[in-house]
Amino acid sequence: MTAPRSGVFGVTVGFDVEQAVLVVRGEVDALTAPTLGATMGVLVDQAHPNLTLDLAALEFMDAAGLRVIADVAARLATSNRILTIRATPANIRRILDITGVGARVRFEDPDPNVAALGTEQLSGVRPSAVVSRPTELSADLARVGSKPNDSVVDAALRLVTVLAGSTVEGADGVSVTLERRGQLATVASSNDTVLRMDDHQYATGEGPCLAAAAQGHWFYIESLAEEDRWPAFVPRAIEEGIASILSTPLMSAARPVGALNIYSNSERAFGPRQQELAAMFASQASGILIDAGADVIDEALGKRILDALLAREVIARAEGVLMARKHVTAEDAAATLHRSARTAEVAVLQHAAAIVASACDVPGPDA
Repeated sequence: MTAPRSGVFGVTVGFDVEQAVLVVRGEVDALTAPTLGATMGVLVDQAHPNLTLDLAALEFMDAAGLRVIADVAARLATSNRILTIRATPANIRRILDITGVGARVRFEDPDPNVAALGTEQLSGVRPSAVVSRPTELSADLARVGSKPNDSVVDAALRLVTVLAGSTVEGADGVSVTLERRGQLATVASSNDTVLRMDDHQYATGEGPCLAAAAQGHWFYIESLAEEDRWPAFVPRAIEEGIASILSTPLMSAARPVGALNIYSNSERAFGPRQQELAAMFASQASGILIDAGADVIDEALGKRILDALLAREVIARAEGVLMARKHVTAEDAAATLHRSARTAEVAVLQHAAAIVASACDVPGPDA
């Protein structure tokens, strides 16, 4: 029996005495998270006293999957039940902890290597630079990035600002500043106020955003009213109603190329947990730049990234067609797609496109 294809999503449910166990395999992202959510939702509605999520075979999970876990944990809490997570990957455990979701679930096998915030975070001191980690681009970017004259990378960074703005408590606005053609520019912003805040820094040539992008380490302005650096910028920021700012550098090729900026209307808005989240989102944004392979994204590279994302969407749609036709799981549909492509001696993408086209026209024979 051949091993499952790497990355293929699948969920199996088993029952042991009074507990239901969901085993998740492959990748949980914007395409597959709804399936996981629906499966867990059925078990929650059936009032199983114990619900366990086994992540031993999980290969990747993005924000969509984390949101499913948070929603299910919250639903279970309303009936005095708790979600148990088994074999939690260290990075997933870390994110659950720093977002507060970890406090609402039970980890069956806590990882001794996953610690709470260290003394450097508690004391307000962070490392001089954020370590960049490669990140996966969700298939949702294909839809966002397909707008005319829209950079795919900029679309990805806009999603980062949306996630940061909705996750970091105290944030009233988020922006991403990036080096383009030798100059810093705002490529993503959550509202007009933060866009103006960035513009004030460009106009005055000073501010935490510019400092983070130039020096490669974070700047946290707890209270602009007490800030004596950047005398030209600070009065403009206060006029805009901003009271505190957290700027974290974006890194590419071991040098700073921009910053993730989080603005708040309240003083001292960002504690250790918020600072850790900001570092995580800055790392995601840095990972997007690393995946792109360049600091300045030209049209040809943007098109290649978009083509790859669209290819993934075509394959996902083809698998959906096979699931509906054959009444099989997502994993079985993926295996069928790859097997029939090999039999036909064509590329998987070409075969997937044919299946999608057949579904749009007159239904043909099963692939």
